[in-house]
Amino acid sequence: MSAGQYTPGPEGQPEQGGNGMPPDRTGTAAVPNARPADARPVSPGPTAQVPAAEQPRVTRAGVVWAAVVAALVVLILLIIFILQNQDQVVVRYLGLEGMVPLGMALFIASVTGGVLVAMAGGARILQLRRNAHRARVQQRR
Repeated sequence: MSAGQYTPGPEGQPEQGGNGMPPDRTGTAAVPNARPADARPVSPGPTAQVPAAEQPRVTRAGVVWAAVVAALVVLILLIIFILQNQDQVVVRYLGLEGMVPLGMALFIASVTGGVLVAMAGGARILQLRRNAHRARVQQRR
């Protein structure tokens, strides 16, 4: 039989190759010991589930602690960045001119950008709250 032919086996089942797999129709050799496509992965067995009473609870204090640790890591990285970029640069803004360390200039620019994003986000939140309040008032009528 050539690689492009298909012949059904007994009772209309496809013919099996020599290794128990369907004959190769692509011209490449079949992968030995390959898992059939419809076979499910074997699970390692039942896993031990921790009762709900023993599971650690997420508390506000824990979340605040994690946020403080993350902020300290970012602050340390920021201090290192500023200390490594002490070259003086000329900064001109709206006719004003001054010499500032490069790290500080970049820090000021990033903080200013963050403030602008926070202002835009705050304005959007206020807009959504106002719209939700109007919708609640109209539903009561």
